[in-house]
Amino acid sequence: MHIGSYGIENNLLLAPMAGVTDRPFRQLCRRLGAGLAISEMITADASLWGTAKSIKRLDHEGEMNPISVQILGSDPHLMAEAARANAATGAQIIDINMGCPAKKVCKRAAGSALLNNEPLVAAILHAVVNAVDIPVTLKIRTGTDPDNRNGVRIARIAEATGIQALAVHGRTRACKFAGHAEYETIRDIKRAVGIPVIANGDIVSPEKAAAVLRQTGADALMIGRAARGRPWIFKEINHYLQTGAYLPEADIGWVAGLIIEHVGQLYDFYGEHRGVRIARKHIAWYSKGRPCGAAFMHKIYSAESATLQLRTIREYFKNLQEKEDLAA
Repeated sequence: MHIGSYGIENNLLLAPMAGVTDRPFRQLCRRLGAGLAISEMITADASLWGTAKSIKRLDHEGEMNPISVQILGSDPHLMAEAARANAATGAQIIDINMGCPAKKVCKRAAGSALLNNEPLVAAILHAVVNAVDIPVTLKIRTGTDPDNRNGVRIARIAEATGIQALAVHGRTRACKFAGHAEYETIRDIKRAVGIPVIANGDIVSPEKAAAVLRQTGADALMIGRAARGRPWIFKEINHYLQTGAYLPEADIGWVAGLIIEHVGQLYDFYGEHRGVRIARKHIAWYSKGRPCGAAFMHKIYSAESATLQLRTIREYFKNLQEKEDLAA
């Protein structure tokens, strides 16, 4: 798949997720098989760009090309300015967020709330596409609610205004993340436009990935929540799509090494104090469903230093490995 002049390594993309897809996680997922990793959303409100959170979100040092940055807002002029500013600081693709269903985003008439206003959608897309000379992509949902799925109309607007690729989450704004994703609308969108269409929503396994590609005819898949605590899912899906075979379950020792590497990158990126705290949610995702996970996380939340956090991780996974070896 191509986005503008950029060839994407494969047809698996990491979805932008606020508070999750920071630079260390994007780099990790790219290394483990994601063809593209989109940044956390960056507000179009320039007055907030000086905050510690925004400064980190604007940091792309050492990232693999192409660098895709997602912007969020509801004012065409401000969105155009945000696109120009991010292009100037290293973005090679600008992605527009019209998919986020979070209340704090929608109450500002941004994210998926924009799907209610098709003329404003067109104005924003036109302004951003004409503000930069790099490709612009769009992330949407299938509509505002199950009775008003206007995803096909939005897709046609996107194509007409020069959007280079379209990612579609198979739920409406009203559905948030409840229930199951539906792929019929994504299929209809793919049939209605000529630009690349990326299917998103509930892609949690290699066989589900293959099924969604068949059902929608999409050019690519976007994976979000399923990558939390399992960033190697991209490697698993890539292998399955190419060979029809499953990779062996990831070895406990390898997983432990990966977690230690990941949290170490978080310490380096955020500093020890903040990095220890941000690492906790990732460690919780990595340990979810594993034996004695609750007791392990109690110790993790009590660990205030990087040294103690790392020691706790090593001890826990060493015990898991020993129990696995005994059972073998």
